Amino acid sequence: KQALSLVITVDIPVFFIRMVCPRIHFTRSLLLMHLGPFYIGDLLKWILVSIVQFGVGKRFYVAAYRALRHGSTNMDVLVVLGTTASYVYSVCALLYGAFTGFHPPIYFETSAMIITFVLFGKYLEVLAKGRTSDAIKKLVELVPATALLLLKDKEGKYAAEKEIDASLIQPGDVLKVLPGSKVPADGTVVWGTSHVDESMVTGESAPISKEVSSIVIGGTMNLHGILHIQATKVGSGTVLSQIISLVETAQMSKAPIQKFADYVAGIFVPIVVTLSLVTFIAWFLCGSLGAYPNSWVDETSNCFVFSLMFSISVVVIACPCALGLATPTAVMVATGVGANHGVLVKGGDALERAQNVKYVIFDKTGTLTQGKATVTSTKVFSGIDLGDFLTLVASAEASSEHPLAKAILDYAFHFHFFGKLPSSKDDIKKRKQQILSQWLLEVAEFSALPGKGVQCLINGKKILVGNRTLITENGINIPEEAESFLVDLELNAKTGVLVAYDCELIGSIGMTDPLKREAVVVVEGLKKMGIYPVMVTGDNWRTAQAVAKEVGIEDVRAEVMPAGKADVVRSLQKDGSVIAMVGDGINDSPALAAADVGMAIGAGTDIAIEAADYVLVRNNLEDVITAIDLSRKTFSRIRWNYFFAMAYNIIAIPVAAGALFPFTGLQMPPWLAGACMAFSSVSVVCSSLWLRRYRKPRLTTLLQITVEILLTDRTYTRTSAA
Repeated sequence: KQALSLVITVDIPVFFIRMVCPRIHFTRSLLLMHLGPFYIGDLLKWILVSIVQFGVGKRFYVAAYRALRHGSTNMDVLVVLGTTASYVYSVCALLYGAFTGFHPPIYFETSAMIITFVLFGKYLEVLAKGRTSDAIKKLVELVPATALLLLKDKEGKYAAEKEIDASLIQPGDVLKVLPGSKVPADGTVVWGTSHVDESMVTGESAPISKEVSSIVIGGTMNLHGILHIQATKVGSGTVLSQIISLVETAQMSKAPIQKFADYVAGIFVPIVVTLSLVTFIAWFLCGSLGAYPNSWVDETSNCFVFSLMFSISVVVIACPCALGLATPTAVMVATGVGANHGVLVKGGDALERAQNVKYVIFDKTGTLTQGKATVTSTKVFSGIDLGDFLTLVASAEASSEHPLAKAILDYAFHFHFFGKLPSSKDDIKKRKQQILSQWLLEVAEFSALPGKGVQCLINGKKILVGNRTLITENGINIPEEAESFLVDLELNAKTGVLVAYDCELIGSIGMTDPLKREAVVVVEGLKKMGIYPVMVTGDNWRTAQAVAKEVGIEDVRAEVMPAGKADVVRSLQKDGSVIAMVGDGINDSPALAAADVGMAIGAGTDIAIEAADYVLVRNNLEDVITAIDLSRKTFSRIRWNYFFAMAYNIIAIPVAAGALFPFTGLQMPPWLAGACMAFSSVSVVCSSLWLRRYRKPRLTTLLQITVEILLTDRTYTRTSAA
C-alpha cells in the first residue's frame, strides 16, 4: 500500500508533464528550457521515473534475480524486462538527443505506468485475499481479552477474584464466568449451572445446558447463570486455537493442481521473451525493408522505436500473474467458506481429492448413530439376582471409556437408585458418586479388548463383558435361550452384550443407539451425487444389517476390527477409486489415515481429528455432503480461472504484437498492456471471491423422502400412500 501510494505520487507529476503541461503556453515554455544540453521537462521525468524504477521497482529486480539464480522464471522477470527496456531506451534517447541535437521520442512514463498498474493489481489481490480470511478474524475476535481468576484463602476456599489478562491463564486455574461474558478458556464446570451459546464454534443454534462436570469451549458465550470453570486447555491447545491453526495452514497450502500452473508459468516466460524478440525483429526488418508505409510510424518516432513498443507490450501483457493466482486464491476463499460452515479443511490437497470421492465409508457407532447408547432390556441366567448381575457388570465396565460401558453404568446406577429420586441434578451427581463408591466391586487385571469388550477379575474370578466373539474365544457355551434373546435384539437393530462370570454365561443386556436424525437424508443425498455409501462396524452382522437397512445403505461390512477398517479402505482403493472415511473414535484412526479423504466428526477423539483431512466441527453428517460439494464447486471455479487466464493471454498477446495494426490501426501501448495485465489478475481474484456466495446443498427432508418412497412403491395403494 505504501509503495502504491509513492508510485502514484510520482506518476501524477509525470502525467502532468507529459499530457497537461505541453498544452499550457507558460508550462510548455518552462519545460522546453535548456539545462545544459537537456530539456528541463525531460530531466524532471528522468528523475521522477528513476525513483519509481529503482526505488519502488526494486522488489521486482530482487525477485527476478532470485528466480533466475535458481534457474527458473516468473512474472517478475517479465516486469523487469519490460520496464527496463522502456527505461533504458528512454535514457539512451535522452543522451543521444543531448549530444547530437536530434531528439527522438522518450517513453519514461511507460515504465512508471507499468509498475503502477502491476502494483495496483497486487494491491487489489492483497485486499481480495484479506477478505478470504474473515473466518479467521471472526474466530480470533471470539477470544476474550481478560478473565476473572478466583483466589483461594489459607483454608483453601475461594475468597477473592482478580481480573487478569487471558493470556496468563494456566491449566488448573478456576475462573469465574459472568452471564453475558465469554468463556476465556477450554475447561470443566466445577460450580453453577447455565446455558452457553456455542453456535460460533460448533454451529449448534440452540443454547447448550451446562452444569457441574460439563465441558465448555473457550470463546463461547455464557447466557444466564454464573459458572466457575477449571481451565484444562489454554493458548494453542484450545479448540478455538486449533481451528484457527487448521484454517491458516489450509490457506497457505498448495493444491496439487497448482503444480500445473507453476509448470506452465515456468515454460511460459521463455516463450514470451522469444515472442517479444520475434515481434521486434519482424517489425524492424519490415520497416527497414519498406514493407509498410512510413505513415504507420509517428513523425516523432522511427522504425526502431515503433518496433520496440510492440515488443515491450508483448512482454508486459503476457505476465502469467492471473495463471499463478487461479488456484491459491480459490483455495483460500474455499477454506474460509468451509470454516464458516463448520467444515475445516487441513490443506489444498485434501480439498482437491474430495471432488473425486466415489465411496464414503461410515463408521456406525457415534457417526451414523448418536453415540448415546441406552439399555433397553436385560436378561439373567443361572438364577443370579438382577441387582447382583448389574453390580458385577457395572464394576467391570467402570474403567472403560466405551459409550456402551457408560450406558451400562448409568442403567445400573438408576436401578439401585430406584424409588430414591433426588431433588436436583446436582443431588443426582453427588448421590451417584456415593452409590458407585459404595456398591462397585474391586476390579483387578482390567483390560479392554478393541472390537470385543472388556475382561477383568472380580473376587478372584474372571468376568467377561462383550460380544459373541469374546465369549466363544474363551470357550464359553452360549445357551439356546441366550442365543434367541440375542438374535431378537439384533434383528431389531439393537446390540446385545453378553456377560460371563467364572466361565459361565450369567446374562445379557440389550442396548440401542438411535440413528442421527439426518443420517437417512445424507445417505440419500450422497446417492444422488453419484457416491456409494458403505457402512463398516465392529458390531455383529444382524445388527449392522438392520441399521444399514434403516439408513438406506446396501454395502455393509460388519464384525470388522479397527485394523480391518483400514483394510476395507485399501480394498476399495484397488481400482483407483477415491475413498472418504467418516469416523469419530480412536479405532477409526487407521482407516481415517488410510483413506484418500478422512473426515473426523468434531465431537470425536483428538486422535481421530489428528488423523483426518477434514474436521466436521458441528458433529452433523450433512457436512459430509457440504465438504464434497464445496470441493467440487471450488475446483470448477479453479478450472474457469485457468480458462480465463489462458484465453486472455492467447487473445491479448497477438493484439499486443500488432497483429491487428495493419488492418485496423489498433495498437496497444506498453502502459495500456500493463493495465490489461493487472486487470486480468484482478478478474481471476474476483472470480475466486465469487465462492464467498457459496450455499450449502439443500437436502431433501426425511418427510419428502418418505413420501417419494410411498408414491413410487407400487405395492402401496393411493389410500395407504395418503
